[in-house]
Amino acid sequence: MARIFITGVAGFLGSHLADRMLSLGHEVVGCDSLIGGYLDNVDARVEFYQYDLNFHNSIVKVTRDCDVMYHCAATAYEGLSVFSPFLVTKNIVTSSVSAFTAAICNGVRRIVNCSSMARYGENEVPFLEEMQPRPQDPYGIGKVAAEQFLANLCTIHGVEFVNAVPHNIIGPRQKYDDPYRNVASIMINMMLQGRQPIVYGDGTQKRCFSFVQDDLPVLERLAFEPGISGQTFNIGPDEEFVTINQLAGTIADLLHFELAPTYVKGRPQEVRLANCSAAKIRRCFDYKTRYSLRDGLAEMIDWIRKRGVKPFKYHLDLEIVSDLTPKTWKERMF
Repeated sequence: MARIFITGVAGFLGSHLADRMLSLGHEVVGCDSLIGGYLDNVDARVEFYQYDLNFHNSIVKVTRDCDVMYHCAATAYEGLSVFSPFLVTKNIVTSSVSAFTAAICNGVRRIVNCSSMARYGENEVPFLEEMQPRPQDPYGIGKVAAEQFLANLCTIHGVEFVNAVPHNIIGPRQKYDDPYRNVASIMINMMLQGRQPIVYGDGTQKRCFSFVQDDLPVLERLAFEPGISGQTFNIGPDEEFVTINQLAGTIADLLHFELAPTYVKGRPQEVRLANCSAAKIRRCFDYKTRYSLRDGLAEMIDWIRKRGVKPFKYHLDLEIVSDLTPKTWKERMF
């Protein structure tokens, strides 16, 4: 059995991944600053440290004797990154380099880096792994830079690495009181409060959503499968390519909610069509989608209902406020 280190272990993806690894008999160590996670997401069996990855000396200490690192931590605020670029860059690029450096220093066998489909930007859909990245915002630029740091450092120092590109993962444990990200969770939280959801632009921008339990078996294999070092893998379905309007409609239908969304001006640099091909992951790992979008949303609704709706917390500062800054954030509309 392996000793696994997970950055962002109190977050949505990191906590589910920790549970998966524990169920397989591995030891799990992890850290989280709790910017984007909930402490009660963390299983009691995890050796947990409430550390920011930018506290590099501390990260070096807690990653000792680990075999694999999963780098899940990220301030995954694509839209916000246009208006808070320093915050997002510090917690995407600098924090990633800190994590990778600590792992390499301590002799991990492999680093699995969770990147983002923001790397693809305005490429034609569906996005393929071999496409040249064309990020459109500071978040996507930071994710590509982190990948480049990882490849450079691991190649020099002889450490295996893999880039995973999960896209639009949804499910229980996702932070739903955050006004800056997680569209499905935001809409569910609002509708459960009897409030109409807010849609940027005309709502015809399209996305695919991936239920977390469908992604975990593949993410597990990326840590142990031989012969894949240096590769990038999209993880998630390419079925059910839906508009944001359709997403809102499905949530409303599940809640028996009379839908009349509030439409606001679109956000700058938002990619209209974002859909990753799942062809490679199907071919290499027999990936299958077991949850439909409707099934995944139903589980999220059940979890949020049980946990209780929450007011939205504007916990991150806007660094650039201008006429382009969404009024949803300036006026705290959520």
